Amino acid sequence: MSERRTASSASPAVGRALDVLLHLAGRSGPVRASALARDLEMPRSSLYHILAVLVDRGFVTYVPEEQAYGLGVASFEIGSAYLRHEPLKRLARPILRNLSSRLGQSVHLGILYGAETVYLLKERPPRGNSGYTDATPVTDVGVRLPAHLTANGRAILAHSSEAHLRAVFPRPGDLVTRTGRGPRSLPELRNLLVRDRERGWSEEVELVSEGLRSIGVPAFDHNERPIAAVSSTWRRHCHRHEADHVRDILQQGAARLTAAVAGRAPTPTGRTAHSERPSRTPLPRGGKMKGH
Repeated sequence: MSERRTASSASPAVGRALDVLLHLAGRSGPVRASALARDLEMPRSSLYHILAVLVDRGFVTYVPEEQAYGLGVASFEIGSAYLRHEPLKRLARPILRNLSSRLGQSVHLGILYGAETVYLLKERPPRGNSGYTDATPVTDVGVRLPAHLTANGRAILAHSSEAHLRAVFPRPGDLVTRTGRGPRSLPELRNLLVRDRERGWSEEVELVSEGLRSIGVPAFDHNERPIAAVSSTWRRHCHRHEADHVRDILQQGAARLTAAVAGRAPTPTGRTAHSERPSRTPLPRGGKMKGH
């Protein structure tokens, strides 16, 4: 704390701007300016000037409906850039290698970069694994895909704040499709994310590529925020129990990664980060999602 105050006294505007960002980062939803000024013991005139600059640069977003402020896309992109560095990959690589060996198929580590899923790691089964063919070049390392279509991206988005969702998808046209399937509006996406969040994993069937399906499970940091997701993609036509097996193995791997980064998964009964809880779309007959 003393070091932070020293830095703030040397460069007041920079220090106070960082204080604002750190304060917003520690909250689960948007914060009113009056609460920011009180908690940070900052004059409102100074605070509004700092907020105006941060909003202009994309580090903070204003939510008119709540008359409050939350982190913007630029803040998220900086966090994502940090997560792409070696520490996370180094911790995740042996975990993914184990999962791939157990499943006999490729396993991926992905993060969010704005509205896209970026794949940081891809582990394939050991050489000589009988019957293995990699049918998922679309999920190679460095590939970017629309996050709302991938199980990996949706697993993370399901635990993101409402303010972040609106900042990432500000216009209806941002919800593109690749196969003609998938959510086409933010309310429709929210409905899918509510269910994904409640069950703790995401699934997509032929939203990214025809004939393929994926399951993704999020890993969390010490603030119970999603930092990445573990996922696997395989041919769509398989028995339900095979998909259940993939999900169970991925959940074990995501839990190991959460523990490796000294993280903590949200409690199932706790309040979510979303400020709105839309009604859920009924499941089709048989209980399966049509898209994920």
